[in-house]
Formats: sequence, structure tokens, C-alpha cells
Amino acid sequence: MDNPISDVAVRLPGRPREFEIDEALDKAIIVFSERGYHAASISELKKAMGLAAGSLYKAFKDKKAIFLAAFHRYKQVRNALLDEELANGESGRDRVFRLLRFYAEASHGEAGRQGCLVVGTAIELAVYDAEAAERVDRSMQRSEALLNALIREGHADGSIPQTVDPDTTARLLLSVTQGLRVLGKTGPDRDRAFSVVEAAMKLLD
Repeated sequence: MDNPISDVAVRLPGRPREFEIDEALDKAIIVFSERGYHAASISELKKAMGLAAGSLYKAFKDKKAIFLAAFHRYKQVRNALLDEELANGESGRDRVFRLLRFYAEASHGEAGRQGCLVVGTAIELAVYDAEAAERVDRSMQRSEALLNALIREGHADGSIPQTVDPDTTARLLLSVTQGLRVLGKTGPDRDRAFSVVEAAMKLLD
């Protein structure tokens, strides 16, 4: 599990109530996803988050602290939504489809153009920032492990052939999900995004 927000330099004294922090971070996620870390200014974040300068610096030490807290919040929310979607699956194969569909829905139109904070962080920060790289790596490992487990579930329930290698296929499907988020920045329509899902599902035949 990602580190709690208190581990990413959120200052406790004078901090706004938790629900206000979450609301502010949800707005910061949009700024960082659309603009990237370096292009997002403190003044832009302050305006988007609806916090006065005093409140901002009481809650967060600096821009990086805002970013790391936003990254944690992003993963927390996205993981919860995905887990809820997978809970409705009827088999391992169906859950893989639901996972791919989840990414496809986030990879077209306005949501797609907004972008993925994990992918953006991997491209912009992970090469030279150890904290960012660790969070990206943890996110990717979780996603790959989840895909691996769903394929093995499909083996057990008979919905995925035993000939499908879980390790290699999980890594390939991970590449598909992250590739969808990259393509989403170009604003493909829903049909194009879902054509990728249809093709990817053939890997499980």
C-alpha cells in the first residue's frame, strides 16, 4: 500500500480537516495530470485547490509535498474504484476484461486528455527522483501482480486456458493498460480505445 499522506511531508499543525484536504488534492491531481510536475506552479495549484497561501503552507511543506500527497490520493481513489469494478466479475477472464475496460474508459475524451498521474510521473520524474520512481514502481508492481492473479484465477475456474502464461501475459497486459493512458492524451474516441481491449482479450484465448 502507498505511504499515508502523513509520510509525504503534510504538516499536521493547523492542517485543514481531512475531507478538505482530499477535496483540495483531487483538484491538484487534475493540475499535475494535465500540466505535469514542472509546469504546475504553486500559484496555479493554490488557485485550483481553493486554499489561501497560509493554509497551503500549513498543510504542505512545498510543491513536491503537494505532488506526493496528490499521487497517493490518486492511487487510493483509482485502486478503490478498480477493486469495486473487479468485485462484480464472474470469472478470472471476466475480471481481466473489466480491468482493461476500466483503463479504456479513462483513455478517451476529456478524461483521456487529462492523463494518468502515474504515467506522467514515470515519464517526467522517475528517471532522477528516487521518491517518484519508488511510487511509480510500486504502482506498476501492484498492477502486474493483480493481472497475474486474475489470469491464475482464470486457470483455476477454466475461463482462461492453461497455455496462457500468467507472468508474460500479465506484463504484456500491463503494457497495454499504460499504453492506453498514453494514447488517451491524444483524445481517441471510445470505439478506438475499446478496439484495443478487444485485441488484448485475444491474448487469453
